[in-house]
Amino acid sequence: MSQHADSTRPPTRRGFFLAAAQLGLASFATVIGTRALGAQSAATRVAKWAAERAATDVALPPMTVYKDPNCGCCTEWVSHVRKAGFVVTVRDTADMSSVKASFGVPSALESCHTARVGSYAIEGHVPADLIQRLLREQPVARGLAVPGMPQGSPGMEQGAPKDAYEVLLFDKAGKTRVFASR
Repeated sequence: MSQHADSTRPPTRRGFFLAAAQLGLASFATVIGTRALGAQSAATRVAKWAAERAATDVALPPMTVYKDPNCGCCTEWVSHVRKAGFVVTVRDTADMSSVKASFGVPSALESCHTARVGSYAIEGHVPADLIQRLLREQPVARGLAVPGMPQGSPGMEQGAPKDAYEVLLFDKAGKTRVFASR
């Protein structure tokens, strides 16, 4: 007897694995198995997991970070973006002004380090999830910036009081808009 999409009977184990294979998730389906979850709930969880991954996964381009060789908070920020999945090359330089100018970072937005990821400049302690969002949405912009060094931003977590801060999207003309508030 064939199963129809509108059938109230749960799919068979074979049907579950066929559906998972069509989604490219056969190995995931094998790991969670159907014995503990039941065929219906396992299929639902696999489909939900696949949808969540498709919505959040972006092939992350490599990132190059320019920083002063003696800056500890910059090193902490590099660790933060690496933990988020970015492959990072670090370029230590004492001439950060030239780097910022070459990437078109307005002086009002400057912080201690500057990164390049894809076609975007990332200035300062921008959270990794917002860089991923930038890469997913691909707005017409030069990049993101967290001006200054707000306490509690990635790389600046030392100390109890955390500052509220804005992550700004900036364009080639130097115009900004709030991309996110933290």
